[in-house]
Amino acid sequence: MVSESSLLECSNGRYTASETRGSDELLSQSGVTVMAPAAPHHADNNNQDSAAKKVKLEQNVGKPSRVIHIRNIPNETTEAEIIQLGLPFGRVTNVLVLKGKNQAFLEMAEEISAVAMVAYFGGCVAQLRGRAVYVQFSNHKELKTDQTHSNASASAQAALQAAQVISNSAGAAIVAGGGNALQPANGGTEIQGGPNTVLRVIIEHMLYPIVLDVLYSIFQRYGKVLKIVTFTKNNSFQALIQYPDTVSAQTAKTALDGQNIYNGCCTLRIDYSKMTCLNVKYNNDKSRDYTNPTLPSGDGDAHQLLTSGGVLAPQFLGLGSGLASPYGVGVGGVGLPAFGALTLTPASPALRALAAPPLPLATVLLVSNLNEEMVTPDALFTLFGVYGDVQRVKILYNKKDSALIQMAEPHQAHLALTHMDKLRVFGKAMRVMLSKHQTVQLPKEGQPDAGLTRDYSQSPLHRFKKPGSKNYQNIYPPSATLHLSNIPATVTEEDIKDAFSKRGFTIKAFKFFPKDRKMALVQLSSIDDAVTALIKMHNYQLSESNHLRVSFSKSSI
Repeated sequence: MVSESSLLECSNGRYTASETRGSDELLSQSGVTVMAPAAPHHADNNNQDSAAKKVKLEQNVGKPSRVIHIRNIPNETTEAEIIQLGLPFGRVTNVLVLKGKNQAFLEMAEEISAVAMVAYFGGCVAQLRGRAVYVQFSNHKELKTDQTHSNASASAQAALQAAQVISNSAGAAIVAGGGNALQPANGGTEIQGGPNTVLRVIIEHMLYPIVLDVLYSIFQRYGKVLKIVTFTKNNSFQALIQYPDTVSAQTAKTALDGQNIYNGCCTLRIDYSKMTCLNVKYNNDKSRDYTNPTLPSGDGDAHQLLTSGGVLAPQFLGLGSGLASPYGVGVGGVGLPAFGALTLTPASPALRALAAPPLPLATVLLVSNLNEEMVTPDALFTLFGVYGDVQRVKILYNKKDSALIQMAEPHQAHLALTHMDKLRVFGKAMRVMLSKHQTVQLPKEGQPDAGLTRDYSQSPLHRFKKPGSKNYQNIYPPSATLHLSNIPATVTEEDIKDAFSKRGFTIKAFKFFPKDRKMALVQLSSIDDAVTALIKMHNYQLSESNHLRVSFSKSSI
């Protein structure tokens, strides 16, 4: 048995890492058998290691302490991830990660925060990078690392500073007795304005409406949001968001710039506003002063302000902790889940949705008023595949001008509906709506179908099967200009024009991309022609190994 006391030296009521030992020797076990292997020269190494793996941890080992001991962490675990595990329970004051021993220490500012954390994870399993980790009290009361450990680590310092910003700006959440309370931030004082405290946010590819409360919930993660003003300028939805200090604003800008609110759309573009303080006159669905809830609604169309009971403190929203799922709630009454999908770690993909769309979870579309003489399952698969991965298509046997189309994800179904309802396809204005069906059924064996139902779930032509696919950034409404890609180097402009001509299309204008001749733009005489050309020319074989990829373009020639 090796205890923490044999590995950490006590000094004046605090403990410090011994200066004669490296950080990989700082084993700590709160009174249970050591899980990490002993030094190789020990004769009983194998026996100790084997016995250690069989130890069954007791919950709440040791007396309450501000220092939490976390075991069985993955080798790649960072200080930030350890801090995120404890942040929902209160302010974190120190952290020590022993990567060689798969262990870590976390020091909380208050013992009650540590008690809440141990109690919570006594009832559910904490996880880091998909591995179950064990949370218990350390048998030491304070963590003081020397210059060879986390206080000298740049990553630890950065993680602690980020945690300090979040804790100070929003108040530490105390989870105890089944309830939670928020302590005032910064002693109840607020910094009213200053350079680089106001962010200007532009929403690009805004396929779904963004309400003020969604912005508040996202930006509140990084500090106390004082005021928000939303408006439309140059045909784009924009917002001004004021923080009490530059650190919070900078943290939010760094973390959120370029992120998508919803998967594949509603992209945040963030820079600093020249304004130093927002003057908000009304609290309604367009603007909000969170420091002055008594402001009038102005136009009488005020949006209900979310109270602390309706929005979780930022510590609970997507910090990669074990609390993200159990504490998920709706936001603003629109059915948004908690923003737990975004893990705020350096490894997070740049294209990760911050929220799920406030829309019904329908994946099947009902399409009607089709040209039944021309339409085929393959044609619908290709056309609707511009906006999502089509799983199945069923042209109705007794009503061949109508079809059911099943998309892979709900947001893909809504993208298709948004862009293609009333679109003219083969000379008729197609109608698109959500279906009450949850799936498209394949015909039973022996049932007449005449090839009207097709399963495309394994098709190699899906555009969005990779999570965070770049194709999400190139979704545009139908237009007369098509974007061509996957063009081999041996294919010329004349080759492409001839290919279109053989299929009955006349190209009005053509242009290779100057820096990449694998891509080109072609302009047809009308949107109707472009829609038909996309259906017929997508996956056209240009060479033995190259098939043309066609989508709608936002540009014109």
